[in-house]
This record gives sequence, structure tokens and C-alpha cells, in this order.
Amino acid sequence: MDADRAIARLLREHGRTYAEEAGITLRDKPAPLYQLLVLTVLCSIRIRASTATAAARELFAAGLRTPRAMADSTWQARVDALGRAHYVRYDESTATALGEGAALVLDRHHGDLRRLREEADGDPEKLGALLREVPRIGPVGAGVFCREAQAVWPELRPYFDERTLATAAELDLPHTPAGLARHVPPEDLARLAAALVRAGLAGEAAEDLRAA
Repeated sequence: MDADRAIARLLREHGRTYAEEAGITLRDKPAPLYQLLVLTVLCSIRIRASTATAAARELFAAGLRTPRAMADSTWQARVDALGRAHYVRYDESTATALGEGAALVLDRHHGDLRRLREEADGDPEKLGALLREVPRIGPVGAGVFCREAQAVWPELRPYFDERTLATAAELDLPHTPAGLARHVPPEDLARLAAALVRAGLAGEAAEDLRAA
């Protein structure tokens, strides 16, 4: 199977972004960008992605969709929302990290992550460094945010972190950001990055694609 056909199949079978799974309609607006940050915090520990997205949906259903709402919520309310999604073992520390992260976004960026974007001035490495100031987010988490945010922040494109590039190599696909970007329109880059993550997690699916 040539690269174009393989990537088309990847997008068809696995091309749902994690923001979409978490119920986030991603736009370059303060609330959805903050919701993506929350999802990033939830994904930044060793836990199933499906559990992280379910936890995000529970937090948002509880009204915690903005940094102000998160900061004003009680620690117990955050723990309870995480518990409803079976986000256990890490629920208490994550509830603390979410509260501290909301306070940082309010104090440092006035509740608007577009200010973080402006501070990075188009430099993905600087953006990653700024993201890592948020409690719980490390290099892997910064990669999660940038993979998804490239859908609305074009200066990040094409963004594929080491994890996605390693999966692309295993599937005999181009395994540089530029090489992958040649096979999809810019608006599909975030979907392709998510598809590679999902294929890497679904080992049998990746084997099927490679065999085809």
C-alpha cells in the first residue's frame, strides 16, 4: 500500500482528535483552548487516553470549562468529577494540579492562552517551554497540546512529536514532519497526528495496516 492510501486509511479508521473525543470544539478562543490544556494535564500521566478524555468530559459537564470556573471550584468537586470517570489513583494530585494550573493561566495569561501564543511568537520550542510551566505538563504533555493545537494555530504545522514519528516509521510511512505533511492538507495534520497515536496504541490495527 502506498503512502497516500495508507494515510487515507489511517485517517478513516483512527483520525479522530483527542479534543473531539473529549467534547471540545477546538477554536482559537479562550474557553476551548483552556479545555485543551485541561485535557493535556489529564493525559500527562500514565493512564488510558479514553479515561483521560472521559475525565475531561466529566469536568466540563460539571461546568469547569474556563480557568475562572476551575479556580473557583472546590478541590473535592474536581476529585468527584475525576472519580466519575474512574480517573483513580491520580485523582487527588490531578485535582490539585488543575486548580494550580487554572490560577497560573489567570495570573500569567489573564485567562487567555492566546497570550501564551503571542509570547511564543511563532516558536514551537518556546511555546513548549511556556506550556511546561503549567503544573503536571512536561515534554510529553507539551507535545500532546501542540499536536492538537496545530488545528487552530497554523504556525505549529506540521507538528509531529517523537511518538508519532516513531509510529510512522514502524508503518513504513514518511517519518519526518515535512514528509507526512506532503500527504494531507494542512487542516488534516492534527487528525493525522492523532491517528498515528491511536494506531500506535492499537498494535493489531497497526499490523493490519502494515500488512496491507
